[in-house]
Amino acid sequence: MTILEETFTLHNGVKIPKLGLGTWQSAPEDAYKATLFALKNGYTHVDTAIVYGNETEVGRAVRDSGLKRENVFVTTKVPAERKTYQEAKESIEQALRELDLEYIDLMLIHAPRPWAIMHENPENLKYFEENREVWRALEEAYEAGSIKAIGVSNFDVKDLENIMEACKVKPMVNQIIYHIGKTNPEVLEFCKANDILVEGYSPIATGRLLGNEQIEKMASKYDKSIPQICIRYLLEKDILPLPKSVHEKYIIENAKLDFEIELEDMEYLDSIQ
Repeated sequence: MTILEETFTLHNGVKIPKLGLGTWQSAPEDAYKATLFALKNGYTHVDTAIVYGNETEVGRAVRDSGLKRENVFVTTKVPAERKTYQEAKESIEQALRELDLEYIDLMLIHAPRPWAIMHENPENLKYFEENREVWRALEEAYEAGSIKAIGVSNFDVKDLENIMEACKVKPMVNQIIYHIGKTNPEVLEFCKANDILVEGYSPIATGRLLGNEQIEKMASKYDKSIPQICIRYLLEKDILPLPKSVHEKYIIENAKLDFEIELEDMEYLDSIQ
């Protein structure tokens, strides 16, 4: 069994493929071609978002792949700037319409705060009540069956606790940036303790880890590429990696992960800053 055939199981019983194709920063037609190629070469999981501007093309690629709908897992996201119940409800309807896939496998709140203040937030705005309202809309769609699983993205522990204090349905996923040199052990530990699957986007740091001499040395030891080491690094931590590529060669190579990284080597990779 290859990694493309393996799954994690969310706390509601839904199975999610262990490796997904990321489409962040993929132009619409590039996203279509990459998704179609990936699906025709063993991938069954693709990650998109309303703000990526490529939902329509991702949905078209899924339909054109010839795969049964139930055999493809599609994730999308409510934009970070939409923080009311009504806006969230409209986002869900928009995603269903643009993807045109009958239902959504997983939908996330893209970020706990609007992107303009995600990294610099001088007024320390929390958006706690607003996120609960967005979550209420996701819960309703989940209960109605138009979304099979719901979760969040870029949430820290306090953001997660805020949702969990008021929710009827606990988040199933938290998608965060996670790669060698940029880890988040506090969030990872909290999510594991609460049965929330962590997904890691940008596992190769949007290409910045290419050429890293320390990782190159490790890649040589295992006779693998730097991206393969970076992606496997997440899997060793039970994090679901979402590598993005529009190149057929790399889409295939990114899934060749039939090896394990030894514990001492994981500790070494953990030490890289």
